[in-house]
Amino acid sequence: MSQKVVSFHYQLTDPQGEMIDSSEGHEPLTFLVGVGQIIPGLEKHILTMAMGDKAGEVKEGMQFQAKGELAGRPLTVIKVTQTHATLDANHPLAGIDLSFNVEITEIREASAQELQHGHAHGPGGHDH
Repeated sequence: MSQKVVSFHYQLTDPQGEMIDSSEGHEPLTFLVGVGQIIPGLEKHILTMAMGDKAGEVKEGMQFQAKGELAGRPLTVIKVTQTHATLDANHPLAGIDLSFNVEITEIREASAQELQHGHAHGPGGHDH
């Protein structure tokens, strides 16, 4: 069975365009498809994309996982308008409209070691 590893860059901004989190200047976020390493709604949307695609469309029910100060906090899109998205996270940022812009940087076959470990390895892999 073929399983993919996907790497992507992202930007998370509030309605005023202020950056909340970004992978800019860092390695892309890399995950093994189908093992729950990223929020399911984001993974589902990313799987509709090809290498080089960029996506800014956010839909109700999509979920994202915050990084930086809010690391690990799940954010659920509960309302989307033409220009805004409302997220519910039971957190001080709940109700603030956020937008993701995504650029896929790599799609490749998962290595046997990644499948065995149940997670994606970054550039050059790693040993346990």
